[in-house]
Amino acid sequence: MSHEFVTVDSKGHAKIHLHPGQQRAMDSKRRFVFVIAGTQSGKTCFGPWWLTREIKLCGPGDYLAVTATYDLFKLKFLPEMLRVFQGYEYQKAERVLRAEGTRIILRSADAEGGLESATAKAALLDECGQDRFRITAWQAVLRRLSLSQGRVFGGTTPYNMGWLKTEVYDRWKDGDPDYDVIQFPSTLNPLFPTAEFDRAKRTLPDWKFRMFYEGQFTRPAGLIYGDYDEAVHKVKPFAIPVEWPRYVGIDFGAVHTALIWIAHDVDRDAYYIYRESVEGGKSTPEHVNTALSLVRSERVVRWFGGAKSESQQRMDWAAAGIRVREPPISDVESGIDRVIGLFKMSQLFVFENCTMVRDELGTYSREVDEMGLVSEKIKDKQQFHLLDALRYVVAGITGKPRVGLAFS
Repeated sequence: MSHEFVTVDSKGHAKIHLHPGQQRAMDSKRRFVFVIAGTQSGKTCFGPWWLTREIKLCGPGDYLAVTATYDLFKLKFLPEMLRVFQGYEYQKAERVLRAEGTRIILRSADAEGGLESATAKAALLDECGQDRFRITAWQAVLRRLSLSQGRVFGGTTPYNMGWLKTEVYDRWKDGDPDYDVIQFPSTLNPLFPTAEFDRAKRTLPDWKFRMFYEGQFTRPAGLIYGDYDEAVHKVKPFAIPVEWPRYVGIDFGAVHTALIWIAHDVDRDAYYIYRESVEGGKSTPEHVNTALSLVRSERVVRWFGGAKSESQQRMDWAAAGIRVREPPISDVESGIDRVIGLFKMSQLFVFENCTMVRDELGTYSREVDEMGLVSEKIKDKQQFHLLDALRYVVAGITGKPRVGLAFS
């Protein structure tokens, strides 16, 4: 086989030369096909060719091509798309490739709003395992494909234990017929140097080598809630007894107001996260009315929310109808420790339909350097609104009550 991925014959016709992993992905008939493989193994260069085949099969219409971040879009993804779709006109202002009744809508997952504006026939996802490619972007893609029941190809190296693991890989492992996962190391690409693979194996931490060069999921260094185990703490939803007390944690935000709802099995002293929400573009009274509409038949005992400095937000919510208490523990690390303690003692569980908080639990981590040394700094801390809400409510549940604090 030629070591050139694409060759052009004397008539100007391009021919692609697939290695066995790429061929398996091209041959797959499943609706959701994911290549989760080592770095430089031929994922990004293969994806656009998969999309060309899908366009030929499905005909004119709209298609999605999404990469993790705008930087990746500019530096890597767009050049690859332009190389493959040479007969298309690139309209820079709209970030669209257009030709003969077909549009390929080019987007980055860290600007999710752009994913909500089209009904698509198929989608190509590049580096969808990266931290900035959140489950909300994946859910937006699924909504855009729902009318056509369109197919998806995703190509990535694993970076965390978030939605790609819980919503794709685990579904495939459990036998879901809609999902196909193809995994292979970097060296399946005939252009990847064996010596570089051996150097990485010799010098990198084992977790990093397995993820970045073998394409295998493993728990990365720096994962803050590493004690959260889907096999232990994820549970199927059940009807919560009406007498169980319930608590709500709130992370205030103009764009991302996040709520976590917890029910307490007093007899077992176990807590269950049973509802989640992240919403924006609403006034405080609208947020309060939405929250109250969900608890008309529930015994909510306390609402906790906000950092120590967010007293105005708490007053605004109180004026609108919900008294939100300041968490008794304001230190971030102490709050994290309280959540970890509940997981360690198997006292905190998560309903499996709370997919956003499960994604955050598998992604929330501290910054790690090239050699795997973990710093104290939390990576992209401002992105984890549900885990901030969880920290607030757990602090409220487990912290010492202050004098005069009464149940509402």
